[in-house]
Amino acid sequence: MDLGLTSPVLLAPMAGITDLPFRRVVAGFGAGLVVSEMVASQEMVQAKPSMRARARSELGLGEGRTAVQLAGRDPYWMAEAARMVADNGAEIIDINMGCPAKKVVGGLSGSALMREPDHALRMIEAVVGAVNLPVTLKTRLGWDEGSLNAPALARRAASAGIRMVTVHGRTRCQFYKGNADWAAIRPVVAGCAVPVIANGDICTAQDARKALHLSGATGVMIGRGAQGRPWMLAQIAAALQGLPVPAAPTAGELVAVVAHHYSAALSFYGRDLGMKTVRKHLAWYAEAAGGAPALRRELVTASSPETVLRLLPEALCPVAPVGQAA
Repeated sequence: MDLGLTSPVLLAPMAGITDLPFRRVVAGFGAGLVVSEMVASQEMVQAKPSMRARARSELGLGEGRTAVQLAGRDPYWMAEAARMVADNGAEIIDINMGCPAKKVVGGLSGSALMREPDHALRMIEAVVGAVNLPVTLKTRLGWDEGSLNAPALARRAASAGIRMVTVHGRTRCQFYKGNADWAAIRPVVAGCAVPVIANGDICTAQDARKALHLSGATGVMIGRGAQGRPWMLAQIAAALQGLPVPAAPTAGELVAVVAHHYSAALSFYGRDLGMKTVRKHLAWYAEAAGGAPALRRELVTASSPETVLRLLPEALCPVAPVGQAA
């Protein structure tokens, strides 16, 4: 694959989820690329601390490649933010033209830019011209069913220097309703001279195979399928490549993974904010492990880190009832 990626399975940017601690966990298991939360370009340049925290991109040695996703509408601010994240160590810059959130498209950013392809191209050109890093693009199929312009936008973006395009198989107006249409990504692949990645509803190796078959894409991007299962990307990649699929961590190994993620989040955000921020991850881990709902509630409402760490073994390693096989 282009960009020097070693795996065809990438981690999608997800607001409030793909922060640096979580990306490090996913990268540690193995992923072709991990992408940051969406970073608002103007707020990043104007030194809003939360945006600069989202843009942090350092991974451990050998943990894979990382991209910082920028969002905005003004080519000036996008270019300035690109220079800043490049100076801070980002290896790849991704431009967001796919976010469907009302507060984002209300500011004429995200997928709203698909309604203004000429302006979108000016932003792309500004970012590509500002840095010596690969720049990628994430889009949807179009604004609505009447304007499926992802193929034309991707073709123009590639001519402007974009090195890879990821397409979520829904329109903006679909939000996350219904099913992602992987076959609708195929026209983007057919008309684009750079690798195209399929995104949307891909949670298993079977999903990934079907998405690749229907779309003709080079790889897949996993979003919600990684929640509570940061090892899933490595498992899917192995299955696609015909390699032995690594087992998911269980028992003490799983507890160690989650405890490390939890401690890293507290270190990254500070104790109080970290405890709040990582609760959703704890709930996903416990649900994926089959933990009892009451234990999950206790885990995410615990008032101290010490209590959380004490509860982890019980919440993540459920014991089968007497007389029932584990």
